[in-house]
Amino acid sequence: MRQDLNLLVIISDEHRKDAMGCAGHPIVKTPNLDALAARGTMFESAYTPSPMCVPTRAALATGDWVHTTGNWDSATPYDGHPRSWMRQLRDAGREVVSVGKLHFRSNEDDNGFSREILPMHVVGGVGWAVGLLRENPPDYDSASELAGDVGVGPSTYTDYDLGITAAAEAWLADPTRQDKPWAAFASLVSPHYPLTCPKEWYDLYDPAQMDLPVGYGKGLPDHEELRNIAAFFNYDDYFDEQKMREAKAAYYGLTSLMDDCVGRILKALSDSGQAENTVVIYVSDHGDMMGDQGFWTKQVMYEASAGIPMIAAGPGIPSGRRVTTCTNLTDIAATARDVCGVEADDGNAGKPGLSLIELANAPDDPDRTGFSEYHDGGSKTGSFMVRWGEWKYVYYVGQPPQLFDLSTDPQEQTNLAQDRVNDPQVQTALAEGERRLREICDPEEVNSCAFADQRKKIEDLGGEEACRTAFVFNHTPTPSEQEKLREGPAL
Repeated sequence: MRQDLNLLVIISDEHRKDAMGCAGHPIVKTPNLDALAARGTMFESAYTPSPMCVPTRAALATGDWVHTTGNWDSATPYDGHPRSWMRQLRDAGREVVSVGKLHFRSNEDDNGFSREILPMHVVGGVGWAVGLLRENPPDYDSASELAGDVGVGPSTYTDYDLGITAAAEAWLADPTRQDKPWAAFASLVSPHYPLTCPKEWYDLYDPAQMDLPVGYGKGLPDHEELRNIAAFFNYDDYFDEQKMREAKAAYYGLTSLMDDCVGRILKALSDSGQAENTVVIYVSDHGDMMGDQGFWTKQVMYEASAGIPMIAAGPGIPSGRRVTTCTNLTDIAATARDVCGVEADDGNAGKPGLSLIELANAPDDPDRTGFSEYHDGGSKTGSFMVRWGEWKYVYYVGQPPQLFDLSTDPQEQTNLAQDRVNDPQVQTALAEGERRLREICDPEEVNSCAFADQRKKIEDLGGEEACRTAFVFNHTPTPSEQEKLREGPAL
């Protein structure tokens, strides 16, 4: 790659991979992402390292798996170690700036940026402690908030996104951006709940015309661990059909608002005269089930949750290409080094990432393994997903697996490991799935390590009761809200 290229990573929060016009969605309006995909490459089999914000963002920063770094959950945020790709670029002399949500421990840690603008980090440097209580989970009373927030109006999240967008526009417009190559990480929070949507965006969608969730009315999948997660995050209890339709209209409205923010940032890049020498990557940290299979938000390994949108455009990237090779947010680190001309060092040895630019220019590789894992709230055992070709295998420690053929069952309605267990082809795929998983990690060992680390974390935070009563919330407060919490009530 040329040495004078800039890198702009734009990340949203909780944007499911199919909720874009360029992904073929018949309802969602995303003209700016569609235009980005048209001039770049879409990665159609992209995955999150973990379907939860905090562990995923640690994996994105380090370019490594959750089970390697030990950032298991929403109470174990990234703290500057191991060294991030942002710090590697900065150490090589490049300006590296973030604007918006990071969800790391604190801006007092060296996260790798030259500057953090409007950063959102976890609450109190701790995060969501109630999720640590996997062995003795309490009732999660905040679940009702998801349905209670559905409606029309402003929210602190949409206000925050508008602030992030304006700050990114101003940073890109600054003439000093022309002085030397830079890297920027612009991080929006929409369409993450609360599902409260400004009227101009909500009105783009008629609740009566919303698509019904996959498996609507059929109940939960027949699997013990999935029932555990659904019982903890019992969101579906609060959604009748009308509320579900209104929630989907709000989610799609927030997606369109987010798309507009992306468009504004890209226009600011273009107006600055730097679009031709900037590689742009758009991703989300994970998806959102939106009622599919009886689940809301994330935490599970279905495509709507573990799959993510991923688009790359700019110098060296083919236009109008669609890549089916499995990719992951852990590939961002290798991509950043590639774009910015920074060599991998000893700290990058053994990490799983490949440059998206390399993958965009290579033939599709059905043999590359997609991977995700989950060790956070609501789960009573570790879950691990591997994907290759059209096969998708989900391993639950101590419980039966799932197997899906995405070529014939893209909505994952038939668990072949249960329904066709005696089929020789299914047996072969099950064995191959477990083989691929064990090439990446030993799931039993990882599961034991996660629980051991979480028990210690519970003790460090003052025990189970402290975790039950402190830092319990349904979504992370914005920086302005966290500042008010620190100040306490007015006297």
